[in-house]
Formats: sequence, C-alpha cells, structure tokens
Amino acid sequence: MLEPSLNYVLCPDASGGHRMAYWQWGNPHSAHVVLCVHGLSRQGRDFDVLARALCLRAGDSLRVVCPDVAGRGQSDWLKDPMAYQIPVYAADMLALLAQLQPGTLDWVGTSMGGLIGMVVCAQADLLPPVRRLVLNDVGPSIEWQAVQRIGEYLGKAGQFPSLQQAADALWAMASSFGPHTAEQWLALSRHMVKPVGDASGRVTLHYDPAIALAFRAMTPESAAQSEALLWQLYDSITATTLVTRGAQSDLLSHQTAQAMTARGPKARLLEFEGVGHAPTLVTDEQAQAVTSFLLD
Repeated sequence: MLEPSLNYVLCPDASGGHRMAYWQWGNPHSAHVVLCVHGLSRQGRDFDVLARALCLRAGDSLRVVCPDVAGRGQSDWLKDPMAYQIPVYAADMLALLAQLQPGTLDWVGTSMGGLIGMVVCAQADLLPPVRRLVLNDVGPSIEWQAVQRIGEYLGKAGQFPSLQQAADALWAMASSFGPHTAEQWLALSRHMVKPVGDASGRVTLHYDPAIALAFRAMTPESAAQSEALLWQLYDSITATTLVTRGAQSDLLSHQTAQAMTARGPKARLLEFEGVGHAPTLVTDEQAQAVTSFLLD
C-alpha cells in the first residue's frame, strides 16, 4: 500500500523556532503540490485516503503534502501556548512552501486548515498563488454554538488502555463526522494517539493540551471581529474554490455556505447528507468529489 514519508521544516518563532512535521506522498520531485491541512485537534494523517486517491489518479505528476500543524502529531509543541493561533500557523505554512518550492499549488483545508488557507491565499506575494482551493466545512462566519461545543472537549487528553478504547472515546466526541465503518474509524484514530511513555501500554491523544488555551480565550466579540477580517480575506481569493459541507454541520451554516457561492471566488458548493462537522473525506463519495475537483 502507498505510504508517505515523514519530513520536517524549521519554522521561526519568538521562542527560537520549532519544527513542523509533514507527511509527503507521491513524487517528491513533482512541481504540482496539493497541500492538505487538518482541523483543530487533528493531524496530517487524516488525509491518508484522499492522498492515496490523488496519487493513484495523478501518477508521478503529483506531490501531496499533509503537515502536522504545530502542537499536533509529530510536530514540536510551542513554548508559548498563546501562540497556538491562525497567524502563527499561516506563517509556518509559508515556511513550508518556501522549502517545497511548488510550481503549481492547490490547497485542501478542513475546518481550521481552511481558515489557514484563506490567510495564505490572501498573501499578495505568494508564488505560485493557490490554483484550486477546497474549504472543507468552514467559512468566514463560524457558528458560536459550535465553538462552545468544541471548547468543551478540547485539551482534555486523558489516557486509554488501548487504541480501540481511544477510538471509541473519539467517536463519542466526533460522531458528527458521519457514518464510518469500524475499519475506517480505527484507521482515522490510529494516528490520533501516542504511547504515554511507560510500560503500561496506555495511549493518550497526540496533541498539546495547551492548544485549548488560546481557543478558549475567544469571545463572541473577538469572533465577530475575526469574521469581518475573514470575509475580507475570502473576497480577495482568486483560486477556483470548492466548499464542501456536512449538510448537518453546526459550524458552517447553509446560509454562510450559500453566501460563499455569491461573493469573492464564487465557490461551488457541495453538501454531504448525513454528515455534520466535518466531512473526513474518507468515504468514496467525499474523496472522489475532492479528487475530481483538483485533478479533472
């Protein structure tokens, strides 16, 4: 089975810098890069199914890169917990792009990864500019009740006796992702945990619990200010854009998604029934929809 290689990029910060890990699929020398960026508490291996589908379709003409955003997966944890914010993540992605040197650039961003993508797309000196953009269940307006829901579990890592028990606990928090087979969910959960580091065999979630601090500092007022800025960024996007939405999403409303089709890049909208926040892009319907958008 096609597997990725693990690589790193050094990203500057006020505390002396940190390493961001990224998983690279396909031809490491291909000039066409699809950058896939995950959601708030997730990591780059979320895109395994999509990356394989893209590489199988494109052959040697494509490189798929899936970073672990700082504080997640194999990446360093930040010394300053309040630095876990979108501007820092976007700066890290620019450092990654400087290392990758793509000739053609596409972006797939799930939730937080889509917000990072909007910031990166707005960089006037970005070369090459993003050609095609997938915003997976996210937009400039985010429903406050979803922010509150996520804040209830974010940062509560805990420990689990086994991968299966961790997967069961994750499903209790993420059943809004929509129907998955037991095999699909276990595969998604495998990279969400790491050993606790003793002889017990127990595992814990992969991310720095401190990512919750900046998130919980958000208020309705600060969210409203961010929304105004995000709409400005969205309106400046020139990439051909696809918005994928779980039809039952509590984070991206249907009204916001519709507005995204009428302004800025005038995105195409695709909604998946029976799914909330957020589509995992592992079902055939979801993976093929994104693959076709990027490569057809």
